[in-house]
Amino acid sequence: MSLAHGRPYLAIPGPSVMPDAVLRAMHRAAPNIYEGALVDMVRGIIPDLRHVARTDGHACIYIANGHGAWEAALSNVVAEGDKVLVAATGRFGHGWADMATGLGAEVELIDFGRKSPINAEQVFEALRADPGHAIRAVLMSHVDTASAVRNDVAAVRRALDDAGHPALLMVDCIASLACDEFRMDDWGADIMVAGSQKGLMVPPGLSFVFFNDHAAARRETMKRVSRYWDWKPRADPEFFYQYFGGTAPAHHLYGLRAALDMIREEGLEAIWSRHATLARAIWAAVEVWGADGPMSLNIADAANRSHAVTAVRIGAPYGARLREWTDTKAGVTLGLGIGMSEPDDPNGTGFFRIGHMGHVNAHMVLGALGVIEAGLQALGVPHGRGGLSAAAGVIAAA
Repeated sequence: MSLAHGRPYLAIPGPSVMPDAVLRAMHRAAPNIYEGALVDMVRGIIPDLRHVARTDGHACIYIANGHGAWEAALSNVVAEGDKVLVAATGRFGHGWADMATGLGAEVELIDFGRKSPINAEQVFEALRADPGHAIRAVLMSHVDTASAVRNDVAAVRRALDDAGHPALLMVDCIASLACDEFRMDDWGADIMVAGSQKGLMVPPGLSFVFFNDHAAARRETMKRVSRYWDWKPRADPEFFYQYFGGTAPAHHLYGLRAALDMIREEGLEAIWSRHATLARAIWAAVEVWGADGPMSLNIADAANRSHAVTAVRIGAPYGARLREWTDTKAGVTLGLGIGMSEPDDPNGTGFFRIGHMGHVNAHMVLGALGVIEAGLQALGVPHGRGGLSAAAGVIAAA
């Protein structure tokens, strides 16, 4: 018998749960894309995006997913043959490095593994070893969606400054924007990329590139930038269609407008706090379950854990079996262990991820944890007792 009939819960790290207000905003006939209300609405969206990024810099919108944002950002400041330094802490750091390679850049990779954050001192040493300033940019993830590690952006900025290096600091906030605290200007990021489908609570299809004047000046030194990826007309359009390099993604924009209104209403600091509390509840449950079983949090130090996604090691074959059980028996979809292969588990089936980003609250998180606990019991997976109660205690104390 399945108990999954009813509203499903996609508890993966993106696409995240879409609020009813976003879905209602999108459910409308196609608008006039040349003049009128849509044009006026987009003019208001841009400053609200900058507010979420905590920047006074430039913002532009692409019809793309996060991979498109990677390519867009690189295309404006890195030419073929240029060198970039990538500090990787999981699958998506390696993905951005691969994108740079595909564009003809020379990539120097510092791999910090999948369990540890970036060591800014190692970044400093790599920059100091580049007295000719061949490195044009340093690429990093604020949160790597696969490993669930959260990196210290300000510390990497200090490494650049202490080395006296002019490389741009480029930050992937696809998993973290509007979930984990991020302050683009205060922390010294020159370029930041994000997507619509996570903390911004909109279906996949939009991506965003934010950049400061330093990055804009670097763009001016490029011999060429492809017409579609060029951020200049998008950030300062003469005509409405230039915001998007063509036809406006109207229905996504209506959804984004509704989501930004929700963010303004709750307040960004309150959103950061909500995500932090819900994350601690999840960690408390996993730690209790792991006290008498094979389960453990991928990131040992809580200070280095994302507040948007939690990666959990449970060992093969338990990870795949648990995900199948929660989905088919209870209607909760957990995330795959992307890029988390081990010698005895080449497909990473011993991992799963819990997404807790965007439109999530206490009863959603406690419900997902209750289903996981039921799955552990049903499958006979050894685990400590009382994980759900531990999570409830964190919620009760908030």
